Amino acid sequence: MNTSGGFGRYIRVPAAWVLRLPGNITLRESMAYGTAGFTAALCVLKLQTHGLTKESGEVLVTGATGGVGSIAVGILAMAGFHVVAATGKTDQNDFLSRLGAEQVISRTETIDDSGKPMLKGRWAGVVDTVGGDILATAIKSTRYGGCVACCGNAMSADLAVSIFPFILRGVSLLGVNSVEPAIGDRLLAWQKLAQDWKLDLSGDLVSECSLEELNSKIDEILAGGIRGRVVVNLSR
Repeated sequence: MNTSGGFGRYIRVPAAWVLRLPGNITLRESMAYGTAGFTAALCVLKLQTHGLTKESGEVLVTGATGGVGSIAVGILAMAGFHVVAATGKTDQNDFLSRLGAEQVISRTETIDDSGKPMLKGRWAGVVDTVGGDILATAIKSTRYGGCVACCGNAMSADLAVSIFPFILRGVSLLGVNSVEPAIGDRLLAWQKLAQDWKLDLSGDLVSECSLEELNSKIDEILAGGIRGRVVVNLSR
């Protein structure tokens, strides 16, 4: 995260930072997944470690058209989960359905302003990529024994929620960090992405740009105008 050179052809880093590219995955596919895909895989693995199965019930993915969210939708759907994708981009319903979401809901449906400490339990699991009020509402709406994987703060780093979902429903809030996970977790996540959870990265989930186009793409990302993943193709 704090080392320059991420868009170069070569970068010099400590050996402990790198893994051998798994079989059955190309260099382009590894970059299409990138940190976002790796983070999504860590989220799903952590939910499964805490008991989430495809029989548990609906799984909510917030920020579903973003890099982490879109990969999470695809992974969960491939693993057989009933995925509900939440997005503020109402024109992307078909995109999310193609990724495997069984239902697409508006971002406004994931924000509760009633002030209630708990809401009707719906979600067996959650992958939250945005934080703030959406994360707070997801926690309040998680069923008894459910779990919420939290990995982003695009909306806010603040979390206004009472302790009741945790002590009355036994909800687990699982923080996901993609910078310093254990080597075993790194290996497992990439093995899953290369095998059991390998997505079709040739379609509209991934686009490409040249290095010269990168600044404008970053502006689009910051403005919320990008869906899925963007690969910087240095040979273009």
